[in-house]
Amino acid sequence: MKKFWNWKNRTVTNEETQEQIQERTLFLNGTIAEESWFDDDVTPQLFKDELMSGSGNITVWINSPGGDCVAAAQIYNMLMDYKGDVTVKIDGIAASAASVIAMAGTKVLVSPVSMLMIHNPMTAAFGNSEEMQKAIEMLSSVKDSIINAYEIKTGLSRAKLSHLMDAETWMDANKAVELGFADGIMSRADETEDIAAPTVSMLYSKANVVNSLMEKIAAKCAIEPKPNRTQKATDLMERLNLIKNWR
Repeated sequence: MKKFWNWKNRTVTNEETQEQIQERTLFLNGTIAEESWFDDDVTPQLFKDELMSGSGNITVWINSPGGDCVAAAQIYNMLMDYKGDVTVKIDGIAASAASVIAMAGTKVLVSPVSMLMIHNPMTAAFGNSEEMQKAIEMLSSVKDSIINAYEIKTGLSRAKLSHLMDAETWMDANKAVELGFADGIMSRADETEDIAAPTVSMLYSKANVVNSLMEKIAAKCAIEPKPNRTQKATDLMERLNLIKNWR
């Protein structure tokens, strides 16, 4: 299992009451449930156990291009059920499934240079026309459930949200606040030095999504995916010299 989340807890003193309180911070970096979650009881339970292991308000830092919508829906529900306040801070990107998780925040703040993206759910399906129709109906149901989360947070109409998803809408900080997906823009005081560097690129790329999907399909079908071939700079220079010297 590849964890895409990380907790950082510390005890701080309340300046007004001088009480010791636990400050809990959750970091969501990289693809949501890239390897395991669907048909997996262990990973969701582990996330829930860690979430419920403490009390008090939590801060959730999100920097993710998206991922498994089933995992995102469960994480959204867990955060919504959490007893304390949940402050979501988007410091890089919250795209696709990651944007759904962000909607669970009691307050959602975005970095001045962050991006938020919403679009229609996607899947891959095999089979006859009836099975294709079932996949279409499933995607429609998933879209409706995602709209539920956006509607609760933004107050926008379902028709408006559906159009935004159809268009694959990218929002900068100002637009996210304007449309109600975020409550405010982070200031310097909101920044943290404890954010772990993501282990994968945060640049959203449809090509990367398709390539990852094809590798998984190839593994299921026992087909070896075409390896990425790289050449050393010295090898390229040798070839270049051969071309230069050839007459």
